Amino acid sequence: MTVTGDQTTAATDVSNDPYASSVGTKRRNPCVTVTLVAAVVGLAAYAVLRLFVSGVLDTDGNRYTAAALALNPYAALTGALLAAIALLARRWWTAALAVALSVALAATLMPRVLADPQPAASGPTIRVLALNMYFGNAAAEDVVQLVRERAIDVLALLELDPAAVSALDTAGLDGVMPHRVFEPAGAAVGSGIASRHPLRELSLAGPSLLAQPSARVRIGETDVEVVAVHPVVPVSNVVKWRQELRDMPAAPNDGPARILAGDFNATLDHAAFRRVLDSGYVDAAEQTGAALETTWPRRRSAPPVTLDHVLVDARAAVRDFEVIDVDGSDHSAVFAAVTLPS
Repeated sequence: MTVTGDQTTAATDVSNDPYASSVGTKRRNPCVTVTLVAAVVGLAAYAVLRLFVSGVLDTDGNRYTAAALALNPYAALTGALLAAIALLARRWWTAALAVALSVALAATLMPRVLADPQPAASGPTIRVLALNMYFGNAAAEDVVQLVRERAIDVLALLELDPAAVSALDTAGLDGVMPHRVFEPAGAAVGSGIASRHPLRELSLAGPSLLAQPSARVRIGETDVEVVAVHPVVPVSNVVKWRQELRDMPAAPNDGPARILAGDFNATLDHAAFRRVLDSGYVDAAEQTGAALETTWPRRRSAPPVTLDHVLVDARAAVRDFEVIDVDGSDHSAVFAAVTLPS
């Protein structure tokens, strides 16, 4: 076999060219590829859970999937992060899929940051505050100060025990809110409603493991019905949680407006919670574009989620909403100012 000089020179030039050598031998790290693909597959499985199982099939599944659904905002953010990493690693198809999944999940979150137009309600404005007392440990003085500073009309308290009632009255709650329907009990079972205005006890919520009292409050010449909401936690009993949310009273078509306030142990990503909304309510936080503000847990090493809500009769107008920290509780309080229909 004869090799010409030109061929020998060309071969020598290629072998001595470091750029040509690096191009010919450069390979992608398979560990990076496998890790990114596995992460995106996991995100895709989550998207199926949120968009199809919960969104289309209208079910939250078992206790594990119910817990996972509360993490949708983090899943959407994770998709964006995976897309950025995949782009930097030049895994183009992986990046494209991560972007598509992130956008699909983010689309479910957009209504929560956009304020909605309100109906032309012309009745009195009621100021509602709801707080999970965390086994009665919330600072009673702070609660009463909030009631005074925000001129609260109706206060819904969850996890209310007898010691907490005594502490609240010592701090002056009975002087500010002399009307009440309290069902205090230990072990996070008790709840109560306190009001500046006269009230009459009702029985609106269905049977529940935790107390969920209700009352009709008279503000001037206008009545409003309020339920202190606290269903069980889905991770402890998902069937009972689903049933207790299903037993929430629907908003009436006429007559007194109705407000559900408290710790729902559910987010807007849960089908069971959205069914409550579909019965004639709007979420006060979502109406004001504040529905991504988290309410639990405080002072714990877990991803914060939005479990506490004020649901308002769709005939009423939400004027204001705020999430407020209270010392001693693992939940934030939720405040809403609502103008009632005349």
